[in-house]
Amino acid sequence: MKFATPDELVRELGSRLRTQRLASRVTQRELAQRAGVALGAVKKLESDGNTTLQTFVRVVQALSLTGDIEDILVLKPHASIAEMERAAAAPRQRARRPALPR
Repeated sequence: MKFATPDELVRELGSRLRTQRLASRVTQRELAQRAGVALGAVKKLESDGNTTLQTFVRVVQALSLTGDIEDILVLKPHASIAEMERAAAAPRQRARRPALPR
């Protein structure tokens, strides 16, 4: 999923949450009640993606999708500056040419 702008990303997230809601056969009103948010907040989230983080999380929880977003919360290992410098300074090795048949 690549997006040029944050607006594109939030619109897509709202659209995907709508798709999940419909697949679960839940109305917007029911989702709003389950999530403890206003009906207008669900409608706005699904239409343009603009919402508060609190509302987004409540809707994700109400749709039982919390496990699906855990991957973005995992700390990914990054190389230190010293490790990157060592890798850049490592001598390059040339590949051997295959021997020509005689």
